[in-house]
Amino acid sequence: QVQLVESGGGLVQPGGSLTLSCAVSGSIFSINAMGWYRQAPGKQRELVAAITSGGSTNYADSVKGRFTISRDNAKNTAYLQMNRMEPEDTAVYYCNADLYVLGVLTKKNYWGQGTQVTVSS
Repeated sequence: QVQLVESGGGLVQPGGSLTLSCAVSGSIFSINAMGWYRQAPGKQRELVAAITSGGSTNYADSVKGRFTISRDNAKNTAYLQMNRMEPEDTAVYYCNADLYVLGVLTKKNYWGQGTQVTVSS
């Protein structure tokens, strides 16, 4: 079974930095796009950043210039480097991936369990 496991969440002070990792495992043929989403209490889940297999990126306006998404294709891992963090960044962060399972022709979407990120002084 395909699994996405996030790590790196925790508590950070405003203005600080934190880096999240998302490792994909299972019988995977290839990974297309990967992305990071977040959901704060009382709010809908929103896209934070996404990256294609070719390295093209897309960011939410609220994090442009502060967050950087990257991926290591050899390790099937995506990263989210978060700088100059703000209290508004507090949320559960989820990793998402569009990928092809080995032997399957159609693309499938998977979610990680999420990791808590809290920005507070």
